[in-house]
Amino acid sequence: MQNELTQPGPLLDKDGRLAQVGWSRKPLLDCNLENARFHRFRVKRWDYYAVFTPNRFFSATIADLGYAGNLFVYTLDFKTGELHEEGLVIPFGNGISLERNPEAGEASFKNDKASLHFQADGGKRRVIVHWAGFHNGRGIHADITLRELPDHESMNIIIPIGEKRFYDNTKINCMPAQGHIQYGDQGEDLQPETCIGSLDWGRGVWEYQSFWNWASASGFMPDGRTIGLNFGQGFGDLSKATENAVILDGRVHKLGKVKFDYKSGDYMQPWRFRDEEGRLDLTFTPFKDRTARTNLGIIFSEVHQMFGRYNGRAILDDGTSLEIHDLIGFAEEHHARW
Repeated sequence: MQNELTQPGPLLDKDGRLAQVGWSRKPLLDCNLENARFHRFRVKRWDYYAVFTPNRFFSATIADLGYAGNLFVYTLDFKTGELHEEGLVIPFGNGISLERNPEAGEASFKNDKASLHFQADGGKRRVIVHWAGFHNGRGIHADITLRELPDHESMNIIIPIGEKRFYDNTKINCMPAQGHIQYGDQGEDLQPETCIGSLDWGRGVWEYQSFWNWASASGFMPDGRTIGLNFGQGFGDLSKATENAVILDGRVHKLGKVKFDYKSGDYMQPWRFRDEEGRLDLTFTPFKDRTARTNLGIIFSEVHQMFGRYNGRAILDDGTSLEIHDLIGFAEEHHARW
């Protein structure tokens, strides 16, 4: 019972309730959070960018969680397994700017330690990061442009969380990436034929204690077509909209409920992903565990984000069977008090 939205409109009505519930192939609803009937500390907003190159994974996030802002950058070297992450906690999100809607606008933060700037305009997204002290002065600097090709579809959901709360989410997989990453003395030029990025754009009001699973990948098929995966569970009322999809050459092939079959606490064991209609059967074999914890008392977060390879098959909307081999991506378990 997946409800596809096709009409634009406001996210929230005048009483702060969701005007529509469902999923869509592009962002349709204006994220009018000013209508939310919650204190601003309960509203959560973030932009999370991820980039896969042949050599590494790079990610940068600007988040405003109400009580505090959170900026973090991390990078993983696929060959050596070196993973480094650093973050900043900003009291009450002072100095953080985030755009109203995912299609266009700017997100930014700058202080004497780091500068992060994201800009979206006309199907082009630019991610600029300067963090001179990253990894004991090794430093990391990035200037990356991600492009949404014509008719590129995204995975969008508008769902309730409990009786009063809600989640507005846009995930865009498989955006060709071009630019440069400089990590210490290691420089890498990114070319769109081999480098690809994604966006997780979230706005909403969550339960104070929250849990979710998320899995994602963006890469290339042997014939050059782009291939993306996006699966999620554990948050909100997904009866009218899941975020589960296979994205082939920019087109969303929508799935219903997908089961995450894994052993919590033993995350390096293989994970299995299957849907209820027999359209998906993937095995995810981790090769790296990224564990990140933040404990500020009132705010707590623990994520186990596993990097690994997806293998298996998916049935597309037209019935075609798609074989997936050694697609690098991630799968995670996340607990939060926020």
